[in-house]
Amino acid sequence: MNSTRTIRSARTDIALLFIARGVRGLGDGFAIIILPAYLSAIGFNSGEIGIVVSASLLGTALLTLAVGFIAPRHDLRTFLLGGALLMAGTGLAFPSVELFAVVAIVAFVGTINPSTGDLGVLVPLEHAMLAQAVPDHERTRTFARYSLIGALSMAAGSLAAAMPDFMTSAGFDRVSAFRIMFYAYAALGLLCAAFYWLLPHERMDERRPSAPLGPSRKVVYKLAALFSLDAFAGGFVVQSLLALWLFIRFDMSLTAASVFFFWTSTLSAFSYPVAAWLAKRFGLINTMVFTHIPSSIFLIAAAFSPSLTLVLALLLVRAALSQMDVPTRTSYVMAVVTPGERTAAASVTAVPRSLASSLSPALAGAMLAMPFSGLPLVLCGLLKIAYDLALLRSFQHVKPPEEASSRQVKMPSKGQ
Repeated sequence: MNSTRTIRSARTDIALLFIARGVRGLGDGFAIIILPAYLSAIGFNSGEIGIVVSASLLGTALLTLAVGFIAPRHDLRTFLLGGALLMAGTGLAFPSVELFAVVAIVAFVGTINPSTGDLGVLVPLEHAMLAQAVPDHERTRTFARYSLIGALSMAAGSLAAAMPDFMTSAGFDRVSAFRIMFYAYAALGLLCAAFYWLLPHERMDERRPSAPLGPSRKVVYKLAALFSLDAFAGGFVVQSLLALWLFIRFDMSLTAASVFFFWTSTLSAFSYPVAAWLAKRFGLINTMVFTHIPSSIFLIAAAFSPSLTLVLALLLVRAALSQMDVPTRTSYVMAVVTPGERTAAASVTAVPRSLASSLSPALAGAMLAMPFSGLPLVLCGLLKIAYDLALLRSFQHVKPPEEASSRQVKMPSKGQ
């Protein structure tokens, strides 16, 4: 660790990152629900909303790629501050524009993440700083806590998505109510920046190999390819589009949707420590795969269910399982590389996911207008099952340091 880190308490730095993650999650929680409702209110159709979602994910991917390769040579704190200020700018920009092309540009440049929060320019930076602060045996548990905080804060944000309904009943114009929520998102971005400001200056130069990715390059690229398949599948049912599907098929109200997504986020949140417990006993890869496949089956079943009650029940069970791979996947990536490669590895595995997930929402938006609007759910489930089987086949014998034994393939030595 550098001299700055040795003077400061690593626990304090971890706490600041956890708090900032919670602040961001609160904003993401309501933004991803009100975004499709707001765009519908200003006249966008489902196809146009799908394109806006794709633009958001594509922009996130490109910015994350740039940051991932530049950040190891510079102060990570500076990039975190820049990302928080971009979040504030996004919240100010969305209420100011209504022209489709301009909205798409704002979505491309901005930080509103239409998925469930494990993508974004700030994520690999936070992952890298967290991984530096904990030993191997604490890594998975730390990322589980990080994900738990993010999911619980998103759950709280989901409840806040009902505020436009309350403001409308109090006499506010509906579009104006949505705009107030975007301003709240901007304020949360500034609050997030305040917490990042308290972090130490952290440079990766001392740990950086001659290239951003060194001995772990092949493994990281293979993981990135598999993760991109998973993300392409997930793009068909990012939370904004799943909300739109419920609005279209069942005429679900914004208030009802906010309560539903509160419970999905809450179930996802409490699945993270369960995932850490399972990973300790059965391994990271096994936990990722054997919790993920059942969740995809429940998603496919929901697409064919005629009753809203049954659909919500199936989606809630899916939510309790589908995100267990988030902290385990992050921990696995951080374990597969040497310390100096962590920022680049987090970016390289995140960017293809963002790029792949940016392709499918536009397709899903068009599919929502088809007679069988549940097709995006079916495609998502089938592709995710294919991803899980491929991941298991490719990496079941490649163990992180805390799992490795003499008969198993070990990760690259941290001294390489």
